[in-house]
Amino acid sequence: MTALEVEDLRIVGTDGRALVRDLSFSLAPGERLGLIGESGSGKSLTALSIIGLLPEGLEPRGSIGLGGTQIVGASESTMNRLRGRAAGIVFQEPLTALDPLMRLGAQLAEPLRRRARAEGARLDRRRLAAAVTAALEEVSLGDTDRIARAYPHEVSGGQRQRVAIAIALAGRPELLIADEPTTALDVTIQSEILDLLDRIVRDRGMSLLFIGHDLAVVARVADRVIVLKDGQPVEQGRLTELLTAARHPYTRDLVASARKLDEALDRSATS
Repeated sequence: MTALEVEDLRIVGTDGRALVRDLSFSLAPGERLGLIGESGSGKSLTALSIIGLLPEGLEPRGSIGLGGTQIVGASESTMNRLRGRAAGIVFQEPLTALDPLMRLGAQLAEPLRRRARAEGARLDRRRLAAAVTAALEEVSLGDTDRIARAYPHEVSGGQRQRVAIAIALAGRPELLIADEPTTALDVTIQSEILDLLDRIVRDRGMSLLFIGHDLAVVARVADRVIVLKDGQPVEQGRLTELLTAARHPYTRDLVASARKLDEALDRSATS
């Protein structure tokens, strides 16, 4: 069974205009797919449609199969059962994704508690605290007691994003959606987060849908790529194929930009 099956997806506004159209793809268990495009190309709307969180006034049409459940037209109760277990999501800016008035440990504890309850288990205070610590350690965070007690504004951007990743993983989802998770971070922390995602997805055998606008970044974690422009796919295939034989002019521009970035990083590393 596929982790995700999208067929002829269209995302339509109240005026009838399609912001995303003609998009079809599937993700097998353990497979990694990059969805790449410029701002406004529809990639983030695609991610939100998969977990049923499109803004008011936007409607998905077509078919989205998530963990074997058809979610186009699904009820909110159905989506609540799927979020966190069938799919978890990491957003671009953790400071806005996290609750500013809630300690980070408490925000992580809630999905851990829900997952245990769904499995027929009950976590007492001691076991829940141990689970929070283990989840923070999995995303390579030290000083876990301090971070668990902290509010989002009291830790660094990289630490916030690691906590956000831990929360997305707490329900042990089959699919992780990463929506430009490194854009707000500096280059060094960005590289660390990409390595972290690569390791966790590999160790857990999860599927990954990685969304970005920079091919050099997407190439770090994805094997296959779909290029979106103006709301529709213009090219897709194995990453190696796109790097060597891109057909669409926009894809060729992305490849050229990625090569320039790699060259600049190489010069920086040797200077």
